[in-house]
Amino acid sequence: MGKLLAVGTLAFDAIESPFGKTDKILGGAATYIGLAAANFKVETGLVSIVGDDFPQEYIDILTQKGINLDGVEVVKGGKTFFWSGKYHLDMNTRDTLATELNTLADFSPVVPEGFKDADIVMLGNLHPSTQLSVINQMEKRPKLIILDTMNFWMDNSLEELKEVIKHIDVITLNDEEARQLTGKYSLVRAAQEIEKMGPKYVVIKKGEHGALLFHDQNIFFAPALPLEEVFDPTGAGDTFAGGFAGYLAATENISFENLKNAVIQGSNLASFCVEKFGTERMVTLTREEVDQRLLQFKELTQFNIELQ
Repeated sequence: MGKLLAVGTLAFDAIESPFGKTDKILGGAATYIGLAAANFKVETGLVSIVGDDFPQEYIDILTQKGINLDGVEVVKGGKTFFWSGKYHLDMNTRDTLATELNTLADFSPVVPEGFKDADIVMLGNLHPSTQLSVINQMEKRPKLIILDTMNFWMDNSLEELKEVIKHIDVITLNDEEARQLTGKYSLVRAAQEIEKMGPKYVVIKKGEHGALLFHDQNIFFAPALPLEEVFDPTGAGDTFAGGFAGYLAATENISFENLKNAVIQGSNLASFCVEKFGTERMVTLTREEVDQRLLQFKELTQFNIELQ
């Protein structure tokens, strides 16, 4: 069994979409990463911070999935990170209504002793300096360090972001962010520029249009499964990352060919995440459902061709 260390937020989210709205519910990058990775035979540990307002019910949801929370700091009298957003009808654009950093403002991650030798490190979307501090705490070089980031850090902490990018193996970002980071419109050229910054692999997420994996001169494309209903895209990218990292940790194979499989596994899990609000679908997900949908992915992409 491989060992996965995931760093990110445990949070409260309040979400509004054309299909309904929620009060404060369980959210955060580390939450989605952990719940996705829990679908594989892998030892997963989270590093995060919450206030003592974070309910025991949410702690139980994670621990019952076999997720180790030794690296989660609980601040007495503190408040947990909170985000609120409203999605437009196309479900690809959203307005942030509120962001309250609370305990996250002073987050200084501490990697538990039991995970300083993790095979895979998944650095969820946080300040680049925070991500780098986690890398520096590892006792040995992990087999693979995966970084998720976003345009906010490109706007506000570009030099720190470029520094942490030098130390990683895989970066995941969306098409808009890849273009912003490199100034290249072509995603092929953008990936080439990012590889020059340090990563061996570049994963560019395109939401409902799938994901691209780049390595050297090799390109792999995984479609997104067409769904009848999409209620809430929140956490889909983090679920993708958790499935991607969890599969690699479980298989202990970091070849390009296996990274292709990991992209499919991540896309598959993300397709479940959007079917309900927040983490609801990921909490109830069964292995049988996961395997059944993997077969749908296979049918979606396989065909025979005869050259005339």
